Amino acid sequence: MDLDWPLVLATRNKGKIAEFRQMAAGFDIDIKGLDDFGPIPEVEEDGETFDENAYKKASFTARVLGMPAIADDSGLVVKTLGGLPGVKSARYAGERATDEDNNLKLLKAMETVEDRKAAFVCVISIAVPRGSALTYEGKCEGLIAREPVGDLGFGYDPLFYYPQLQKTFAQLTTEEKNQVSHRGRAMGELRGELDKVLTWLRQRLGEAF
Repeated sequence: MDLDWPLVLATRNKGKIAEFRQMAAGFDIDIKGLDDFGPIPEVEEDGETFDENAYKKASFTARVLGMPAIADDSGLVVKTLGGLPGVKSARYAGERATDEDNNLKLLKAMETVEDRKAAFVCVISIAVPRGSALTYEGKCEGLIAREPVGDLGFGYDPLFYYPQLQKTFAQLTTEEKNQVSHRGRAMGELRGELDKVLTWLRQRLGEAF
């Protein structure tokens, strides 16, 4: 079943868009990113949970553009740091922090820590211009490496060591990463119900228009 409207991924992160497009391969869905549209207001990600931020981004984008939107809020949760960086993962070292800035701050915070347990968490929200939304969640557990390893991926990937494959996420190909990552697992849940999701979207969009 195809969808008569594009599905807008509420991000300008090209790495994230590429991952979503690959995971949605095989379904007749036109996925666009925010860069495919003119300037739109930024969403303030001030929620206290990944769920709140994902819904806020998806709902806002759907209302502004008048078409279905999908957003994920994901981040790194480190046990010994009380859950930090958490929902502030992208801004851990400041509002304009680069991936390198965030990684350096995390390494500094973990410098003398022996318990390196951490998890990547992803919540996906699918929204229409008005009404409710659908939510999917994925989690991947691993360890924080003592130095960056690998040059693939983005964000904290060079520091997130996945014991089962004995590699950091930054050493995995996109295909390998999608099989085990938090986003891949959330998308796996979504893919398993995609026919139902498309039916839900068509019904909600028909009501909206």
